[in-house]
Amino acid sequence: MNVAVVGLGLIGGSVLRALAAAGHQLLGYDADPATRATARTAAAQAPAKQRWQVARTIRDAVAHADLVVVAVPLPAVAGVLAEVVGTGYTGLVTDVTSVKEPVRDLVDRHLGDGAGRLAGYVGGHPMAGRETSGFGAADAELFTGCAWVLCLEPGVTALPDWLELATLVTGLGARVVPATAVEHDRAVAAVSHVPHLLAAALAAVAADDPLATALAAGSYRDGTRVAATRPELIAAMCGGNAAAVGPALDAVLAALGTARSALETGDPIDALRDWLSPGSAARRAWPPRAGNPVELPARTDELLALGRAGGWVTRVAADRRTVTAVRPVPPPTATG
Repeated sequence: MNVAVVGLGLIGGSVLRALAAAGHQLLGYDADPATRATARTAAAQAPAKQRWQVARTIRDAVAHADLVVVAVPLPAVAGVLAEVVGTGYTGLVTDVTSVKEPVRDLVDRHLGDGAGRLAGYVGGHPMAGRETSGFGAADAELFTGCAWVLCLEPGVTALPDWLELATLVTGLGARVVPATAVEHDRAVAAVSHVPHLLAAALAAVAADDPLATALAAGSYRDGTRVAATRPELIAAMCGGNAAAVGPALDAVLAALGTARSALETGDPIDALRDWLSPGSAARRAWPPRAGNPVELPARTDELLALGRAGGWVTRVAADRRTVTAVRPVPPPTATG
């Protein structure tokens, strides 16, 4: 495919590198001239058959594209969509933003046909990243084995478009997870957005004690890693998903409140052990063990049922009638 990637930060740059390495024709664009210069230099150093080009404008980037990947933070999405529409582009659009419902609404405003259908759009979000940012941190292997959500809205998303994107993404070695935008936002609030807030809180509290920072080791390192992410990116991610992050954060605060109360009991060790047990069991059971691959019909209802069961797609058949899917194996139940 001819692919234009707009936004060459960590994720956009990694998409650019990964698709170029897979043999696609890539044109990248970033609003920052220094980033464009860095991407051009990197392209010249890449293997001859894995190189990309860097455009000077969005118009130049999308002129001959079959697919446009919007890879900018949420506050910049509206402006990019307006520019893409302004070029007269009518092809397929996807994005890699970590919040999906607000982007879906923006796309509907800019690309919708007025009847609720999002013309040529499939929302996406690769569950991969690092605390570092910028094109210099981009990695063609970043998505290998990762879960990559592709949004599938019943009666709205064109299934052929979804299957086109699923074919492209599985070609990068990622696992495609079908979900609606609302389902995605609720899930990532719990496993991505709230953890960023918790990491930032822990890092800030510990920073007040020089002895604590001197003694910090593995627990602190692992628990605060994502706190090193640029604050404006975390703010855009969590603030853009406020409707889902709020209840998820409330649930965590309530759980921590229970732990705090356990410390005031007559036997805090015993009380904390009971409080800790469910979380310990859940973490030891993650990641889920993959079941055997099965063939499923490429239908919206089947695909959404797969995603809701925690499953994913690993391959789309050439005729686009079936997909190869994997469901997680249920964890063993305790026996008395």
